[in-house]
Formats: sequence, structure tokens, C-alpha cells
Amino acid sequence: MKALLCRLRCDSEVMAMERKNGWDMLLCADTQHDAVALLAREMHRIFIPLSPLMAFHLFKRLSREEPRWDLPFLAFLVEVLRCLDLSKHGNSVLEIMSRYLQSECRERHLLALRGLVVLSKDPVLARRMCSLSRRLVELLGDADGYAISMTLSVLTNMLENEYIVISSTTAPKLAEALLPLFDNDDSHVQLLSIDLFFKVMDLVVDEGIKPLKRIVSQSLLPLLFHCHDENRNVAESSREMLICVTRFLKKRKLKQLVKKEKMLKFGKCLPFKLRRTTPGHSALTGKFKPTLPKELKN
Repeated sequence: MKALLCRLRCDSEVMAMERKNGWDMLLCADTQHDAVALLAREMHRIFIPLSPLMAFHLFKRLSREEPRWDLPFLAFLVEVLRCLDLSKHGNSVLEIMSRYLQSECRERHLLALRGLVVLSKDPVLARRMCSLSRRLVELLGDADGYAISMTLSVLTNMLENEYIVISSTTAPKLAEALLPLFDNDDSHVQLLSIDLFFKVMDLVVDEGIKPLKRIVSQSLLPLLFHCHDENRNVAESSREMLICVTRFLKKRKLKQLVKKEKMLKFGKCLPFKLRRTTPGHSALTGKFKPTLPKELKN
């Protein structure tokens, strides 16, 4: 392959693979798919005119029941997705990514998620992803921040579509899965989860509002804490979200307290049940954790 690339005058790409240990990775079964993905990225400028032909061969290989070499093929396909005409190949790619999303193999479903991030930006394909909602909600419980971030991006892109609404059964499950992510160590995950939580409230069907309110009420305390987050963007988003939540719950008094930035009084006005039962947030029961913001300790 190195000789072939040199004949094509791809010296800079060959050197880039060398610097990043790409050739050694290509010879190892455990890292082969990573090496193929690296090669695809380095060869991006050459692949653009060849992408329709490559796509045809990749679809043919990956459409088999038990294709050989499917992991490197999938890694390669994900890297060249942006080169493809999705109006022609989108449905075929979505079928492949949907199948691999269900895989128990971590590498395969992570690659599928990467592919879905790209596909979900297309409004037509995003509408066809609704059948994947259950699996995507499951993946929000992943321990890996990168997987969570990609899953949040796919769900967010899906809900950007003006024709999509959230069913009364899906909304509470999705909202419940998002709540723990408000406390994630990654601020990007926090921001994405808060934004998606707003979309759930905004797009739920009328009959789903009542069951959703119980979950939404549990977000009051975590959002209150994050109004004092060290990350300014997280703090601002939490405050804006707190206003949206109080409006959704029709709590006018609480909404006014947030607007006037009277957070200590807001905390004291929360129902005692919420102070005790909100997962991971027991501070407003009278004993505050040492990491709490000053304003809430007084």
C-alpha cells in the first residue's frame, strides 16, 4: 500500500501515516480499523472524486449477513461519509449504521454513532431515525463521555426537524436519562443534555405533558446548583433552563425568583420532597456539602 501511494505521489500522506504509527497499526488486528480510519482521513482529498465508486463496494460488503473485515470497512465508510451524495446513498448508509448501532461490540456501535451524527444533519434521514430512539436512550447511560456526546448530538439533530414530535411514552424516558448528565464531568455533555432537555419539554405531545412534569420537577435542584457552576456557559444555560422549567411547571413565583436572581430564596421555596429525593442532590435538607456555592451555604 505504501508503494501504491508513492506511485500516486501521495508522499505527504505516506509520511503522515508514518508519524502516527499508522502502518504498524494496520498490521495489528486490534488496531487495524483505527489505522484504516486514519488512512481515510489522510487521503481525504484523493477520495472525494472516488467516493461514489468506493461507496458502492463498501455497501456491497457491509450489506452481507456476516461480512469479513466489516470493522475496517465500517471505519473507512464513516470517514468518507461527508464525501458522499446522501440523496443517493443516504438510505443505504442509514440501514448499515442502524444495524451496527445494535451491535454489542463497542467499536462497532461507536462507529455507527459517528456515522449517525453525520446522517442526522440531513432532515429526511433524521426523520427516519425515530425507530432508533430506544437504543439511543439506552446509550445515554454509557460510561464513556465521547459516546454520550455523540448520542446527544444525534438526538438533538433529530429533534431539530420541524415535523418531529415526542410521544408520551418516549418523553419521560428520555428526560429521565438526561437528568444525571446535568452533573457530568464534561461541560460539553452538560450543555448538550440541558439543551436536549428543553427540546423534550417543547416537543412532547399534549397527552405527554402530565407524566413528564414529574421528571421535569426533579431537574429544579440540579439546575439550581449549576446556576453557580464554575463554567460560565453551564451556569448561564442552567439559569435559562430553570426559567423554562418553572414556566413548564406553571410555577410563577419560582420563575420570578430566578429572574430576580434570588437563588437562596428559590431553594427554600422548593417542596421538601424534592429537596430529599432528587438523585445526587441532598444538600437543601439543611446540611450543605462543602462544594456548594457560597450563596447557598448562607
